[in-house]
Amino acid sequence: MRLLLIVIVALVALIQYPLWMGRGGWFSVWDMQAQVTDQRMINEGLTARNKALAAEVEDLRSGTEASEERARSELSMMRQGEVFVQVLPPGVQAPELKPATKPPAKPTLPSAASPATKPPPR
Repeated sequence: MRLLLIVIVALVALIQYPLWMGRGGWFSVWDMQAQVTDQRMINEGLTARNKALAAEVEDLRSGTEASEERARSELSMMRQGEVFVQVLPPGVQAPELKPATKPPAKPTLPSAASPATKPPPR
């Protein structure tokens, strides 16, 4: 009787093993569900990013405001006649300004009538 009980318990354990540990068992299903949930969250973030980029592309195609904003922020461009004002946060020291210097004088070329200039010998 005792031997029969041990055999039955062993058979039940052998039958249960694939259900819990085998390929397609409960543990692998739980792991796959966690991976699917993670991937869905990543996909939702990427979808939101794609929608924002599509809206930005449409804005760039249809109007000039978006391209002007990009030129101002990324390329530091200004319109003619605008004045640039930079507000520094507290605690940041303003950069030291150097006085403008005169550009170097342009060298003058001697005139063709000058006797000092002779054509080089050939």
